[in-house]
Amino acid sequence: MILKKIFQAALLLTAFATIARAAEISGTVRNGTTGKPVAGDDVVLLDMAGGMDEVGRTKTDSQGRFRLTVDDAATPHLIRVNHQKVNYHKTAPPGAQSVEVEVYDAAAKVEGVRAVVDVLRFEADSSSLQVTELYGISNNSQPPRTQMSERSFEIYLPAGAQIQSSTAMSGSGMPVNSAPVPTGEKNRYAFIFPLRPGETRFQISYRLPYSGEADFQPRLAQPTEHLVVMVPPSMRFRSNAGEGAFQSMPEETGANVQVATSAKPGAEPGFHISGVGVMPREAQAQGTGQTKPLAQGAQAGGGGEEAAGRPGGGLGRPIDTPDPLHEYRWQFLGGLALLLAMGAFFVWNRAAGVAAAAPSAGFSATPGAGFPPVARDRSALLLEALKDELFQLETERHQRKISAAEYEQAKAALDQTIQRAVTRRKRDS
Repeated sequence: MILKKIFQAALLLTAFATIARAAEISGTVRNGTTGKPVAGDDVVLLDMAGGMDEVGRTKTDSQGRFRLTVDDAATPHLIRVNHQKVNYHKTAPPGAQSVEVEVYDAAAKVEGVRAVVDVLRFEADSSSLQVTELYGISNNSQPPRTQMSERSFEIYLPAGAQIQSSTAMSGSGMPVNSAPVPTGEKNRYAFIFPLRPGETRFQISYRLPYSGEADFQPRLAQPTEHLVVMVPPSMRFRSNAGEGAFQSMPEETGANVQVATSAKPGAEPGFHISGVGVMPREAQAQGTGQTKPLAQGAQAGGGGEEAAGRPGGGLGRPIDTPDPLHEYRWQFLGGLALLLAMGAFFVWNRAAGVAAAAPSAGFSATPGAGFPPVARDRSALLLEALKDELFQLETERHQRKISAAEYEQAKAALDQTIQRAVTRRKRDS
């Protein structure tokens, strides 16, 4: 009898614990194009701690509202809303009870979409040329809409290019594998990836045969505000387009960076490169025999990806290499665009809008007066990016693209970075 009572009590405690963990997440889906709630959209609940498994599904009602049951409120979840065949995501941290998701109407062609930058990054040995090309696209459509079709964004690649990896990235999210598909025209490819309002970035790595020197005549599918060429200091660059076509830009590692502005299809400036070499910081790591941890080396753009067995995956290029997507930002002085970091450019551009509004709001340039709102904005963007990176990591683990050891190493690094970001945000607020 005593054992029976103990067993019943244990069952009751287990039931109470289950009830305590269970919760609901409610929310509203709003159409950012029309400003109205969205009815009838699919809403999916994904468990971020459980390998991105689907754990709930519903539809929005006539007022754009939805409600989902969460089995364990102590774990992070992701809300996915599909609107007009485009997915939009919103993270739901542990304990979250409500979320608001913004979606946009989609069209095959949207006014206000422009190519901001095309960065070509070269490295070479005696037989091959490694090229990493980065594209930055801005969608400033009014009202905001998503551009989505089988040719959302088109590019040209040099003849003979052997594609190794390619990724796409929206806003402050993390890269996802997105392979360009042939369009039928020679050397022309298209990304089937939505250009949501804001910024979208594409990265593609490819190899070319190389005999020590080569001429390049870039071909653009659309006008591009800035065409950037990066070569190691041991390699030589020469413009084939005459004096003034390219402007040299200082770079702290010694890499040779050349910028051409307002490049148009049919009038792209050509150039000649020669010699061999790798980017300075990468060369230093190789010379000391150091190996890059997963969180830093998942997209080294060369043998590192192939050795990992997962081209295009991972957490981005090494943070200790001069990757223009992450370590450069644009500044304009006398009409000359100085590239200091491509990825940070988009964050800087967004934060600059907050700073520009500061005078009218009574802010000053005094530390602690006008700039804290900008700092908080950047801190929030960083946290959002880290959460998206965690989402990408869990997705790759679920799809078995990384080993258990790689996952644990990257997860530990992310957890530590997120904790530092949270602490910094609390200090700045």
